Amino acid sequence: VQLQASGGGLVQAGGSLRLSCGASGSFFSINGMRWYRQAPGKQRELVAAITSGGGTNYADSVKGRFTISRDNAWNTVYLQMHSLKPEDTAVYYCNAEAFDNTRRWNDYWGQGTLVTVSS
Repeated sequence: VQLQASGGGLVQAGGSLRLSCGASGSFFSINGMRWYRQAPGKQRELVAAITSGGGTNYADSVKGRFTISRDNAWNTVYLQMHSLKPEDTAVYYCNAEAFDNTRRWNDYWGQGTLVTVSS
């Protein structure tokens, strides 16, 4: 299973970006999908998560500004980010649980996409 993330870039504070992450390869089903981020010198943190049924949860730091969504037909998860702040600067990683050819649920990670917010 491969996760391909895209959509990162440089944006001014207050701006918006939309990240996308599509899953491809051999799998039967995708369960939870998540976005994490890791800023320089900091640990990776969970930003937002969405279940296969559409239930969501967010880190307190992004509530009201970020929205996670998914398209199950295309096995793709999105992160719409508004009112970006310099502290949102990080490499953003997508993560997904996939029921793959091992007949087990396994965890997969995308390659990361850099978001830089200038002040």
